[in-house]
Amino acid sequence: MDFYITKEEIVKSLNSTLGVVEKRQTLPILANVLFEVDESSLKLTATDLESEISTISTILNYKSGGKITAPAKKLSELCRLFKDDSEIHFFLDGDNLKIETSSGKYNLATLPSEDFPVFEKEEGGNTVNITAQNLKSLISKTSFAMGNQDWRHYLNGLFLSVEDTKITSVATDAHRLAMATLSLNEGVSDQITGIVPRKSINEIGKLVSDSTENILLQLSQNSINVNVAGTTFSSKLIEGKFPDYEQVIPTGESSTLSINKKSLSESLSRVSVLSSEKFRGVRLVTSDNSINISANNPEKEQGEESVECSYGGDNIDIAFNVNYIQEILSSIEGELVEIHFFGPTKAA
Repeated sequence: MDFYITKEEIVKSLNSTLGVVEKRQTLPILANVLFEVDESSLKLTATDLESEISTISTILNYKSGGKITAPAKKLSELCRLFKDDSEIHFFLDGDNLKIETSSGKYNLATLPSEDFPVFEKEEGGNTVNITAQNLKSLISKTSFAMGNQDWRHYLNGLFLSVEDTKITSVATDAHRLAMATLSLNEGVSDQITGIVPRKSINEIGKLVSDSTENILLQLSQNSINVNVAGTTFSSKLIEGKFPDYEQVIPTGESSTLSINKKSLSESLSRVSVLSSEKFRGVRLVTSDNSINISANNPEKEQGEESVECSYGGDNIDIAFNVNYIQEILSSIEGELVEIHFFGPTKAA
């Protein structure tokens, strides 16, 4: 293996793979990235056995091809520190990966490519064409509500459902729930669903954040594949049945409060400084066109503010975890937010 590549190309590709590289691996090779070189391109692949990412870069000058694995983190740090516009020469010398630039010569240990785990990709499934902006929006509006290391493993991910021309994402940690729905340009013949693991959702979010291209999302019975601009990400899905989220969403008559999102968020931030560090609770009391926000703690400290709003329903006295409200507010677009109250003892 012997080739030349620009710093920009190799750094961009290595950055894409680093999120998947296992940091606390049981197999040393999982800390490595797989190099595959042919006459026109370099393909880099990383896996943690549950997910895999592959990205293709253009090389400057091809001498010979081949496969090898090298430490991903060291390689990324080294290449990132090279001078901009550097031309980097990679070649194999026995079991060592040699790296040469105008600034110096470097030597990295390798492991055989034959030992690199093969991620079994599932055939079939339905493919959805979605814009990067829409997929990013679905993830950002719901992923904050995913469970984190919950013993109910099916909560530690994002539920995706594609039915006809609608794609829906849902997340819950059993304390709060977030749901978003978007329309697709083309429909699918059969409904497809799956729970994508938390780590994989975060990687997909990073992958689409800078893209302006359309994305091919393939959802199969046991896996998800996302293809964007020469990079392919694959992940196993979480086994298990996602809760019936529609039953959790309150229905019936509600009292609606309309309020400026920025004013509410800033008031919550100030008052919650004096909330209990353990429970982070804030109390909301509604009255005509006003909401009173208060908090206190075991040291008998307290804070209280009144914020103008549009409200004409029954007076409500209710408490929430302030972090949950703030995360919701940060994911909502627009200046105004509506809160629908269904009574002081029910979800809002």
